[in-house]
Amino acid sequence: MKRENPVPQLAFSHVGLFVHDLVLMEDFYRRVLGFTVTDRGELETPGGRIELVFLSRDPREHHQLALVTGRPPALEFNVVNQVSFRVPDLATLRHFHAVLEGERARAMAPVTHGNAISLYFLDPEGTRLEVFFDTPWHCEQPVREPVDLTRTDEDILAETERVARSRPGFTTRERWMEDLARQMGTPPGG
Repeated sequence: MKRENPVPQLAFSHVGLFVHDLVLMEDFYRRVLGFTVTDRGELETPGGRIELVFLSRDPREHHQLALVTGRPPALEFNVVNQVSFRVPDLATLRHFHAVLEGERARAMAPVTHGNAISLYFLDPEGTRLEVFFDTPWHCEQPVREPVDLTRTDEDILAETERVARSRPGFTTRERWMEDLARQMGTPPGG
């Protein structure tokens, strides 16, 4: 179904997070998640002077993440539900799982959503992050089932496929993307 009033093309690029401790947060995102600092500086704003650190893992993006001072000290609720990072395979997911265990990061056990296998954890200031691997399947969400990353890739993928097939709307990821592209009125992959 084509939209009646199409919106011009829009692509997500980056997110900014207000932080308490810029040095601590920069260290975490650089050392643990492999980001590179692309720029840094200070800026005078109506609310006062702020410091910014821009980070990226993609040379096509000046920054994918901006860390900005000025987070209120007594903020009781983080309005960011999560920031998610895609990885290419289960080996990379296992790498981050081991690194995060070494960091003693506050994390939940790995899970499958049928369409992805994910690790959720908190950065040093409590923002929930997700590192995930896309599977070849799609099923309606939400789904969250535990996954044992010590098992073989074949075992994990077989169990994830079983979970996905047991849910409504099961199909291949490729078919789901084609259907969604038609719904959005865009060519597949673009």
